[in-house]
Amino acid sequence: MNEQFSADPLLVETIDRLLAGVCSADEIEQAEQTGWSSAVWNSLAEAGFPWVSVPLEAGGSGGTLADAMAILYGVGAHAAPAPVAETGVLAGWLLAGAGLSLPSGPATVVADCDALTLVDGRLTGTATVAWAQQCERIVALVANGDADAAGYVVVSVNPTQLEVSSGRSLAGEPRDLVQLDVRLSEVEFGSTTVSPADLLQRGALTRVVMAAGALNTIAQMTVGYTSDRQQFGKPVASFQAVQQHLVTVAQSAVRVNIAAQSAARAVARGNAGIHVAAAKVVSDQAIIAGTRAAHQAHGAMGVTREYPLHRFTRRLWAWQHEYGSAAFWRRQLGQQAQTAGADDLFPLITR
Repeated sequence: MNEQFSADPLLVETIDRLLAGVCSADEIEQAEQTGWSSAVWNSLAEAGFPWVSVPLEAGGSGGTLADAMAILYGVGAHAAPAPVAETGVLAGWLLAGAGLSLPSGPATVVADCDALTLVDGRLTGTATVAWAQQCERIVALVANGDADAAGYVVVSVNPTQLEVSSGRSLAGEPRDLVQLDVRLSEVEFGSTTVSPADLLQRGALTRVVMAAGALNTIAQMTVGYTSDRQQFGKPVASFQAVQQHLVTVAQSAVRVNIAAQSAARAVARGNAGIHVAAAKVVSDQAIIAGTRAAHQAHGAMGVTREYPLHRFTRRLWAWQHEYGSAAFWRRQLGQQAQTAGADDLFPLITR
């Protein structure tokens, strides 16, 4: 992981050890039932991990985007039930850029900027928001509908000001329905140069990186299970059909790792280009192939509640559809290629 995201080796080791200790099967199961894990969040917050990559002067923990990606890789690799991506990489980034204060606790973002409107100083709309009920602030990026104040505004709202209905993703993580109808004067807000496309790309990157961590864990889990499981007096991993599944899972994990690495570097440079779109497409394809092969190699054991495989596959299937589907990002790739034209297609891919 350190080689992939150029993160501090000590940070990589620390986050892996911390999450391995706190993300037990019972803790993850309890979080899925209640929607929150104080143990996981408190352990991460005490170390400042959710705010890594947010500048110190803005109230964050400092560090680079590569450091934050290493943490998100760990979140995916351990199925950590906590809004780490939402708190720092997304909400913290928006708040810091707009000169707004960061909350001391968890924060989240409205992923769909088109779901909200800001007209005549009033913010309205309905959106599905990750961890809305558990967070101290809900942050939104909205277009300013006032004719004399064009551009985008970052809005920070206390969830108690809104109507929030509980919801869950396929992975059992909170995805709540939020209805907003507040005056701009009643919330914190600031102007920003960030666009909805920037937020969408950054959000998609978080899902690709977490998927890379989860797929790597699935690959290790599948190798371990098929090596231990005996059939006809020898490990099932020795059978050619099972070996094919093992190769597919391993290839899927590597593909997403490489895609995540490339996209993270591009976003850190401030020029995402086609990298995030390509990474999301590669990730979604690898999730389909990798999870199918892992479940086939595990057989009936893989679908039991007691066995941990489902904790990762259900998260992967849920993350597939967040911050743009594969079909959406394929269209983005096609549009960029068409805009570049035949003469600039090769530079578009290689630059």
